[in-house]
Amino acid sequence: MQRYFVKNDQVNESSISITGEDVHHIVRVMRMNVGDDLLCSFSEIKKTAQCKIVEITNESVVVDIVEWIETNSEMPVRVTIGSGLPKGDKLELVIQKGTELGAESFIPFNAARSIVKLDEKKGKKKAERWNKIAKEAAEQSHRTVVPNVSEPASFSQLLEKSRSYDHKIVAYEESAKDGEKAAFAHTLQKLKHGESLLCIFGPEGGLSEKEIEKLKEYGFICCALGPRILRTETAPLFTLAAISYHLELM
Repeated sequence: MQRYFVKNDQVNESSISITGEDVHHIVRVMRMNVGDDLLCSFSEIKKTAQCKIVEITNESVVVDIVEWIETNSEMPVRVTIGSGLPKGDKLELVIQKGTELGAESFIPFNAARSIVKLDEKKGKKKAERWNKIAKEAAEQSHRTVVPNVSEPASFSQLLEKSRSYDHKIVAYEESAKDGEKAAFAHTLQKLKHGESLLCIFGPEGGLSEKEIEKLKEYGFICCALGPRILRTETAPLFTLAAISYHLELM
């Protein structure tokens, strides 16, 4: 059943008014009609309702709530992915697949070795597209929460944001050489339900030694992600899969 995210202010007693681009998707793409069923998820309260279409106009699709559905599709811990801005559409892949894998939020940042540099204007426009990708991926994977993708941060802003997290790791290939292969597994073992975890990944050229030292000052633990060197777009997805396996499948 197709899922759409709505906000609390779209609800009027037992009815929901769906507006914006979702109207086009419901009517033109999915070709739904009055009487068809769909799911409406409320990201703010993490609840989902099965609904039935009762009215279709050019501006909105009105649905009635049939019943509330109990779902549990969210990670037991809140994982944020911090990615040094990579080239091309690699970050879009990380956001799309990272949303499917359970990430709660994403923080793109300008790393020292980032080839791509985004100013405030371009960053805002990019963030709009990234959040749209996250919303669509959340709908497809039946999440109850749409991950937030922030506008590109500076490295100093990233450090300030990190102060609010319970656990912090940074993927660093040199850790494998330094005998820190167990650091990632040890971090996973310490995670408790409801806690937050910030995972940092560098761009194609990796993070500089100066950045690594600064991250350590802010409490980050350097982690190796196995014996193989992973690409900047692969490492976050591997990490999320490992977290999911450890906390949800074991």
